[in-house]
Amino acid sequence: MFFTINETRNALKAGKTTSQKLVQTAVETFEKDKSAAIPLNAFIELYEDALAKAQNADKEIEAARKEGSSALDKLFEEKPLLGIPFANKDNINSKGHRLTCASKILEGYVAPYNATVIDRLEKAGAIALGRCNQDEFAMGSSTEYSCYGPTRNPINREYVSGGSSGGSAAAVAANQALFGLGTETGGSVRLPASYCGIYGLKTTYGVLSRWGVVAYGSSLDQVGILGHTPADIAEPLSLMSGVDFYDDTSADLPDAASLKKLTALSDAEFKALKIAIPKQFLKTEGADKDVIKCFEETRAWFTSKGASVEEVDLPILDASIAAYYVIALSEAASNLSRFDGIRYGRRVDNQKGYDELYVDTRSEGFGPEVKRRIVIGNYVLSEQFSGDTYKKGMTVRARIQREVAAVFEKYDIILCPTCPTAAFKLGSKVDNPLEMYLSDLYTTFVNLARIPSINVPAGRTSLDSMPIGMQFAGKMFSEALILRLAQNWENDHAECGIPVKE
Repeated sequence: MFFTINETRNALKAGKTTSQKLVQTAVETFEKDKSAAIPLNAFIELYEDALAKAQNADKEIEAARKEGSSALDKLFEEKPLLGIPFANKDNINSKGHRLTCASKILEGYVAPYNATVIDRLEKAGAIALGRCNQDEFAMGSSTEYSCYGPTRNPINREYVSGGSSGGSAAAVAANQALFGLGTETGGSVRLPASYCGIYGLKTTYGVLSRWGVVAYGSSLDQVGILGHTPADIAEPLSLMSGVDFYDDTSADLPDAASLKKLTALSDAEFKALKIAIPKQFLKTEGADKDVIKCFEETRAWFTSKGASVEEVDLPILDASIAAYYVIALSEAASNLSRFDGIRYGRRVDNQKGYDELYVDTRSEGFGPEVKRRIVIGNYVLSEQFSGDTYKKGMTVRARIQREVAAVFEKYDIILCPTCPTAAFKLGSKVDNPLEMYLSDLYTTFVNLARIPSINVPAGRTSLDSMPIGMQFAGKMFSEALILRLAQNWENDHAECGIPVKE
């Protein structure tokens, strides 16, 4: 497997490799991993038609090559990702393939249509390689809440890969796919990207259509992209973004065309940057000393390059994680009510009536973390509390949006760590949900404010050399800015990434 999209595309054009070889290598790696003593468990399954699609891509490339270099160039202009395999998350519909959200309740379900993001990638020639593991219904921060078992970190398999998009992140970090799709509601792309030492982008709400993505918290959910480099995120983003007829919340991304060939900021552009650091994120309680050290080094990098760095006061951020969980769990309880054993998915019918069918199906089909969040969400939405708690959460959210937007009237970027700690060992937090929830301490404000943010690999822990990530957050629709800034970071810190080459 080649390392980046551009390297792979050049190799395909030059005839140094074929799409079929890329997919076949992934199949062999998948089969080898399944029988390993400690499997990575990044992919749940590979799609059976991936190899046939790769063969068709090779035929197109070979036919264009026979016509000459201009025909080959034209082909890749029309289909810039032709023959490139990517990893899909198990909650994004891929037509004709199983989709379970890593839950027993959707066991055997087959997607009847493509999600918009899948459709747009396939029109660009990309090949969906298979579906990746995740926390059940995207509820978790470690990919331990999966009916398929946990995904392990490719850097050290005793550690978690992060969640809920841990399968996609592990697949990319282990070089099993060139890029991956994930989803996040409160940090589920950036968190596993941080834990696995790769780049992970959470886009502005609406930039990537949610049509065909199984809902967790509808007002917060967003598709994200994971890759080895900023360019490996920018190009798929440019192809997937834009208004979708099927998603009323979708929106166009300004400067999307410029992302096809990503360039770093010039020296003059960099020196004009104004960086804000919220004082609320300078508190060291719960933050690992290695994370604090990496944060200070990142701050020093901005200063050394000539950017202006200032601390700002945003007291409302102290309420972000509480507001996030009130809103997310309420919406989750509502969205998951459709899984009732009647319309689709698992059905447990003991012939005792509809109420018992509903209870038995959900009791058997949902895992403990999903049940916990449904119970809490319904409690918040109950007649006694909905006016006092849920509405207050929405009020806090509105204030976070206003105050974060006000920061961006003066500053270009908000800088903070991605997570208070590096990846933790499997099983160390699974029985302590509150501690697990605090993994999202630095990420949830981004989702509440609906702004874009990218995780960049920033270093490693001193004890066990696990990856540490920092995040650059920008104002709404500033994906081009933060990706170009991430390219500056990549140019200066390529050694911070920790690719695992087979």
